[in-house]
Amino acid sequence: MRSIGLSIIAAVAIAAGTPLWAQVAAPAAIDAAAGFGAREFVDQVSMSPDGRLVAFIQPFSGQGSVVQVSDVSGPGTPTARVILTASGDPERIRWCRWASNTRLLCNYYGIVPHPNGSLGYISRTIALDADGGRMKQLRQRRGSGEALGYTASGGTVVDWNPGKDGHVLMAQDYVPEVSTGTRLAQTYEGVGVDDLDSVTLRAINVESPRADASRYISDGFGNVRIISTRGKTDVGYAKTEMRWLFRKPGSRAWEPMPAVEGETFVPEAVDPKLNVAYGFVRRNGRLAAYTLALDGSGKAVLLQEHASVDVDDFIRIGRSRRVIGVSFATDRREARYFDPALEALVKSLSKALPKLPLVRIIDSSQDESKLLLWAGSDTDPGRYYRFDRTTRSLNELLLARPELERQPLAEMVAIRYPAADGTMIPGYLSLPPSGPRKGLPAIVMPHGGPGARDEWGFDWLAQFFTSQGYAVLQPNFRGSAGYGDQWFADNGFKSWRIAIGDIDDAGRWLEREGIAAPGKLAVFGWSYGGYAALQSAVTEPGLFKAVVAVAPVTDLQKLKDEHYNWSDFLVVSAFVGTGPHIQDGSPARHAERISVPVLLVHGTYDQNVGFSHSTLMDSRLKAAGKSSTLLTYRGLDHYLDDSVARTEMLRKSAAFIGAALGVEKR
Repeated sequence: MRSIGLSIIAAVAIAAGTPLWAQVAAPAAIDAAAGFGAREFVDQVSMSPDGRLVAFIQPFSGQGSVVQVSDVSGPGTPTARVILTASGDPERIRWCRWASNTRLLCNYYGIVPHPNGSLGYISRTIALDADGGRMKQLRQRRGSGEALGYTASGGTVVDWNPGKDGHVLMAQDYVPEVSTGTRLAQTYEGVGVDDLDSVTLRAINVESPRADASRYISDGFGNVRIISTRGKTDVGYAKTEMRWLFRKPGSRAWEPMPAVEGETFVPEAVDPKLNVAYGFVRRNGRLAAYTLALDGSGKAVLLQEHASVDVDDFIRIGRSRRVIGVSFATDRREARYFDPALEALVKSLSKALPKLPLVRIIDSSQDESKLLLWAGSDTDPGRYYRFDRTTRSLNELLLARPELERQPLAEMVAIRYPAADGTMIPGYLSLPPSGPRKGLPAIVMPHGGPGARDEWGFDWLAQFFTSQGYAVLQPNFRGSAGYGDQWFADNGFKSWRIAIGDIDDAGRWLEREGIAAPGKLAVFGWSYGGYAALQSAVTEPGLFKAVVAVAPVTDLQKLKDEHYNWSDFLVVSAFVGTGPHIQDGSPARHAERISVPVLLVHGTYDQNVGFSHSTLMDSRLKAAGKSSTLLTYRGLDHYLDDSVARTEMLRKSAAFIGAALGVEKR
């Protein structure tokens, strides 16, 4: 991999006195494509250890971003100051968090083309003061020799609270070196952990690099207690099997992580006071949350399970990332707290914010007396608050989408519909916020993944189409994650017939219920959802009168092959599988069966699903005499994270579907 010139530059401060939430006006009426296609006003936000400052990432021109810092501790309206900008071409800011009350670490990345035509992902981490000063880029650890390779990673923070102010524990790649006439060349290879001073950037190794190391987990107080390892083949491919090892208190020896009830325990966090790891175990075909003692006894305690869905997340707080609860998604995301005081607090906050039933703790001060909160709903994209537990004061700081503040938004309703075999499929139905509720043009919108699911809450794609008069149904078809092993089946590629059948049945249900007018059905999908949209048009020609596929997989063998030169080739190959479904389940191999117009949308820098998937589909459709349009975005990745591009994509998608369905433009 060749070296590239990523660079971050400091920016001038914005005008003093600008309120955090007033930098984007909220007009009485908006251009829908521009309003819903705009990137979120807040990309990521964090709180300083003393609770006085917040840093947040805000969209800039194109794919660019700025980092702003605001003092939110005093009375009156807080103001923000820009301390960092990234152009987005290619550098983009991924996250910023506090190493101390005055020092931030920010990670940025870029996607760049290689001479061989492939794409490379390069990330780096910088340290800077809260006012943007003393900016320094963290460098790869070097000896005096010539590196035998190049690391693409800028490192991963393992522990934000190792006991020394301004220090973090950081996992970093070590690259071996060769030299002549000296023994100072570095010979380590693999991923190790360093104690990093964010001011001087001096790094002291605390965990020797291991070639098989995949992930390190600390106790939140500077002690690495768990490591995951994944072996490699002779040619460098990562093996599919992962092992977990742990340490007893005060020991440096690694021991195998015990199984729980005969199943693998997958750790996520460590509590040093209880000397346990928090993690997930498959129980009765679904993920359940457990603690596992780290004393060698193998004692496990079941914390939470659910009869219908996976318990899939731990709720954490503060710099030490203390575990305070678990969450899972039924029709809505639910939480169970282990900390009684925080459980009571979240309940009281939910009562204080009755229109915002989703309340999440985003960050906190070191002593947890100040909390950074997010609250939202299906009809509210979200608001950020600072809560002072001492004074019981709640102050609104930021809006996730201020341009939509005065816009009517559609309610999202959980529904069930029957599949052809009688299985009831969960999903979410959104209808236009005003006007008729029956006889509408309608869109079935399968999610990406396929190892994912839709959840209740604000969805910018669904909201855009409801604003244009469409009913939108988002099915959690079999093959979706979150409902256990039986529902996931063999995943949406290997078990594509079941998944696509459920998606088709969503359209039939809309028509049968009278929600969709006869002949007024379209399908819109992104990533796996785009694959599903195309494959539905192959298997049920004419059910949907228009297909929009954004960044779609179009050939399953191609999906495997494009990972051939990357370490995850075996993992991806195992997931996609081998067998007749490669031929039968690849829409590009059956383009002649598609009888309706297709709109393909793809970014040329897509590393998840190569741009060539869409060019292949487009060429096959046109060769078969079918109607195909390819909308190309140069230099954009899988997520088209550019407001102008998303606006155009929404506008052209609506026009395309409207023309195919005979729907008048709003």
